[in-house]
Amino acid sequence: MKYEFVKMQGCGNDYVYIDAFKYDIKDPGSLSVKVSDRHFGIGSDGLILVAPSKVADGQMIMFNLDGSQSQMCGNGIRCVGKFLYDIKGIKKDVLTIETLCGVKTLNMKVENGEAVAATVDMGAVILKPSDIPVALDGDMIVNKKVDIDGKEYGITCVSMGNPHCVVFEDDVEDLPLETIGPKFENNKIFPQRTNTEFVKVIDKNHLRMRVWERGSGETWACGTGTCATVVAACLNRYCNKGEDVEVQLNGGKLVINYTDERVLMTGPCVTSFKGEIDI
Repeated sequence: MKYEFVKMQGCGNDYVYIDAFKYDIKDPGSLSVKVSDRHFGIGSDGLILVAPSKVADGQMIMFNLDGSQSQMCGNGIRCVGKFLYDIKGIKKDVLTIETLCGVKTLNMKVENGEAVAATVDMGAVILKPSDIPVALDGDMIVNKKVDIDGKEYGITCVSMGNPHCVVFEDDVEDLPLETIGPKFENNKIFPQRTNTEFVKVIDKNHLRMRVWERGSGETWACGTGTCATVVAACLNRYCNKGEDVEVQLNGGKLVINYTDERVLMTGPCVTSFKGEIDI
């Protein structure tokens, strides 16, 4: 089989996008492993299928580079919006996209007839531990001290449709994420594994974040993780609800606005290149 694809990225969080309006992909998990390999494949953080939907303008079906499926991808969904607008010709300023954690609404920013950025309503956050899930007691997990491989960390746990563990650190640049990331991801208190964000507070409207994603390792950006980071910063009183917070990632910047009702995420969506791959 030959599949046409589009390589797209948001803040360096890159995925291979395939038109599932056109192709019937039988084993997308295995395909994700193949196309994501940066030496023998296209190279990406995973695979995203852009598919038809009965309840929205399109559907996002997302797989990590290890073949596992994920419910939500913040950077990916902006690029799905660009795919629908630019490639599928759904020329709407407001698009709806079905995901495994519900239908999300995107306000598209368009320049010269092409989508260049989007603001996504990510919906309400999940803070109940059993729904995240994290196997700890309490109504919320905010700066709770836990032992991870013999070292104590203060963790704040949030779900944006997928689980996140946020840790605030004075220095994130020198953290050996390739060593400590897997220890968080696979710790027994996270029954479905977890994404982990390591965050430095610059001021109440600016944060610096690095992320270890379950199934993918360290990535240059994570949209849901950026949302979780700002939620955690507000819960820990580093930032204020209802204010724009700019988060610096390895691959760029996202702007997050968190209230009790929803989280808005604003950032770029960029086409890297198009091509065709033999499977």
